[in-house]
Amino acid sequence: MSTPPPADLPDAPSASATRYLVTGGTGFIGRNVIARLLERDPGAVVHALVRHESVQKLDKLKAALPGGDRVFALVGDITEPGFGLDVSPAGAALPRVDHLVHLAASYDMAAPEPVNRATNVEGTRNAIAVARQLGAALHHVSSTAVAGDRRGEFTEEDFDLGQGFFNSYQETKFEAERLVREAVDLTWRVYRPSAVLGDSRTGAIDKIDGPYYFFPMLARLAKLPKLLPLLIPDVGPQNYVPVDFVADGIVALIHSSTAPGASGQRVFHLVSPKMQPFAELYRALAPAIGGPRRAFSIPKPLVDPFLALLRSKALSTARDLWFRGNHIPPDVFDLMGIPTTFAAAETEAALAPDGVRCPALASYGPKIWDYWHDNLDPYRFDRPHPDGPLVGKVVLVTGASSGIGRATAIKSAEKGAVVLLVARSGEDLDVVAEEIRAKGGTAHPYVCDITDPDAADLLVKTVLADHDHVDILVNNAGRSIRRTADKTLGRFHDLERTIAINYYGAARLILALLPRMRARRCGHIVNVTTVGVQSRISRFSAYIASKTALEGFSDCVAAEVFSDNITFTNIRMPLIRTPMIAPTEDYQTVRAATPEKAAAMVLRGMVERPAQIDTPMGTGAELFRIFFPKLNAWLLHQHFLSEEESLAAAGQLSGDEIELQERRAPSAIPHNANPVMNRIRRGARKLRLNHYGRRVANLLLPVHW
Repeated sequence: MSTPPPADLPDAPSASATRYLVTGGTGFIGRNVIARLLERDPGAVVHALVRHESVQKLDKLKAALPGGDRVFALVGDITEPGFGLDVSPAGAALPRVDHLVHLAASYDMAAPEPVNRATNVEGTRNAIAVARQLGAALHHVSSTAVAGDRRGEFTEEDFDLGQGFFNSYQETKFEAERLVREAVDLTWRVYRPSAVLGDSRTGAIDKIDGPYYFFPMLARLAKLPKLLPLLIPDVGPQNYVPVDFVADGIVALIHSSTAPGASGQRVFHLVSPKMQPFAELYRALAPAIGGPRRAFSIPKPLVDPFLALLRSKALSTARDLWFRGNHIPPDVFDLMGIPTTFAAAETEAALAPDGVRCPALASYGPKIWDYWHDNLDPYRFDRPHPDGPLVGKVVLVTGASSGIGRATAIKSAEKGAVVLLVARSGEDLDVVAEEIRAKGGTAHPYVCDITDPDAADLLVKTVLADHDHVDILVNNAGRSIRRTADKTLGRFHDLERTIAINYYGAARLILALLPRMRARRCGHIVNVTTVGVQSRISRFSAYIASKTALEGFSDCVAAEVFSDNITFTNIRMPLIRTPMIAPTEDYQTVRAATPEKAAAMVLRGMVERPAQIDTPMGTGAELFRIFFPKLNAWLLHQHFLSEEESLAAAGQLSGDEIELQERRAPSAIPHNANPVMNRIRRGARKLRLNHYGRRVANLLLPVHW
């Protein structure tokens, strides 16, 4: 048994003060009920049963409520006998309780049956026992879910009519209410709310269930013309009520002495007097959605055959996959199409003296939508900024001290992103950060060797502590080795070092950032790989293998997080004029793209988010390898024979000399100076032939160049 600390009990309670024990007081309905109990009775004392981990939540509620100093925590558990409290007459926990308001329940239709049974059934059994021991009136918050699959009208007097149930939530709520009804020695009242929406005045709600599951789909309709009429299937009568009506009704009925059965047992329906098909719900929300205003119901007789088809075994698997892919419990579908209506004439009469009436859905629909849109839309973090798609986005770029990473960071900052610069050299990072800040951008340098697991983990923890999240991760840091297999004998560390940064380091960052991205339902990862993944050119076995591994890893993870709105782009870069290629003498006269052009490709991947960005050369090489494998192998071998080993690969340069070459500015490396080719390229750029040719190819072919 556990008891609250003495300091959490009222010092000198008035003998006439009404005392309430409320379970589920930190829940959605419970918070509203406690607020109204305090407001209605200035002398009321509320004991809120909370689990140990919910004490802080109750403290915040108390601080926000007028009269919150009259709310006292009781640390216990509804699933334990006696709530885990000393409820004997001599017990110190509860000297006196007049009303036990039992709101605690499992409302998750997807919860396992044992969880629903322990909370809903055993929790109610324990509440009955506590009310009996304390001599308190029991106020049990049930649900219209007890009607199950009942067809037709379900009144306040109805209960066990032989109905069936679609899930354990409905069944356990039914069994819980049965326990209350069988407690003939108690004074009890049962309250059955229908589907509860947010507050009719503010739209406030703290959970996603019921019709809210479908709001993300409705949000897409905002792009349609307002004058376009919509046809919405009538899947059966629905009944929605705002939480303030439910809380007002419960508190009014607790204190009502004029309600039928006031001195004994009674059931009340806290429902809308008018059933609301889904089309009516949409019309109520439409002014705030911003899409089409007119919506018409497809008659239910036309919809029922389609629903029956979806319930068949042949389509049930595909149906459930669609629901899960949209983060909707498949059990929601089972609740569609059941024509149950709820009568509430006696409840309305009992509430009339207090002026409690359910407002019309159309009167508060826009508030419901606005609150969801601003606070609960799972995709709200991925909305583009009106000033640009990268404005305000937190972009983490590895290898940001030079080359593609540096150019990407600068361009991202120019587009309004908050850029997190990551590299091993703090001095070089500071130079890039100052350059970005000098242009009015925002940059934060982080020194980290991503091949060090501890350092990489600390980097992610620090970044999330500083910025809360990362919207876009650019895996640019890399290492390239141009060396034949026979020259690699005795140098296996070359492969290990290459894989450590190109694959392991990048994968480690992806895995570390995924949980936060999934929680925000928003994230994009850009992997800077190589055209060599397609061409499989010789001498780059370690480099190409590491980049291929990163692509394969990312493609597999992308399939796992697709419905979490997390996407990947693999950019298969052509040869780029960066310090990484400086040690290879043959590349000093070969035409290569600039880091700025590569950065433009990265930004395109960040904004458009294709699965991959290729080049015509890469796509051609891949197709040639698929359709002409033998000829491709022969040509690659001829290419191998035609090239010499670089001085670095041949072991003729020291480590310091290689590092010096890598640090040479790209502009110091000569470009192809062929005047004829230069004139052709200038003419093509002037006519934007590459741009338009790429666009046409992207439209006509299954490629993204």
